[in-house]
Amino acid sequence: MAFIEVKGITKKFGGLTAVDNVDFEIEQGKITAIIGPNGAGKSTFFNLINGFHKPTSGRILFEGKDITKIPVHKGAHLGIARTFQTTHLFEQSTVVDNVIVGHRLRTKSNLFDAVFRTRREKQEEKKAYEIAMGALEFVGMAHLADTPVSTITQEAKKRVAIALALATGPKVMFLDEPAAGINPEETDGLAQLMKKIAASGITVCTIEHKMQMIMGMADKIMVLNQGAKIAEGTPDEIKNNPVVIEAYLGGEAIAEVN
Repeated sequence: MAFIEVKGITKKFGGLTAVDNVDFEIEQGKITAIIGPNGAGKSTFFNLINGFHKPTSGRILFEGKDITKIPVHKGAHLGIARTFQTTHLFEQSTVVDNVIVGHRLRTKSNLFDAVFRTRREKQEEKKAYEIAMGALEFVGMAHLADTPVSTITQEAKKRVAIALALATGPKVMFLDEPAAGINPEETDGLAQLMKKIAASGITVCTIEHKMQMIMGMADKIMVLNQGAKIAEGTPDEIKNNPVVIEAYLGGEAIAEVN
């Protein structure tokens, strides 16, 4: 049984077909990358698996369970986490308070508990803090725990967003262009972090335009072009695939890793 299986998934927005009859499997514990030219349908494909969009047709299975129509919050409870190209953090709150939010979906406290500061609320608050600090330690950001998000670097915000996703207790993390807007040294650091996440047992699926990063990190790559899957395979298979090279306008993006 595939960990995540996408069967004939299609998404149309009016007359535009953003994702066109894609079949794909994501292997558990591996790093899978989705690449393709701008406008290829990569983010839409992510949004379909995460529940942000509902497909026009096709099915999505997660650990054998049909999740095609479940809402985002239910997917999160199942263990599906997502980060975005633009970090969605509370800029005026501290780093650790942002990450605590991630674990709150696993807590059971209600308004009564919060108002009257019940034992359950206090225990869950303590546990949420400990999990948040553990996630920050994992991504190398524990030293910034009490710092307002608005004052930290873009690369640090990327790591905090990943820590927030980790705090949800995920089985799989979908990372949308995690290295966008950061320098080559920081990109290498994030690639190492993604390998560390996969080594910890969490499956990683990422969209990324930085080909050198992807080719040195991914176990498997799927290539989308104009909404359709045009290739999948190992990094070596992809960078030598003539159809992929053609899709990248003469292979400039692929050639840089050869």
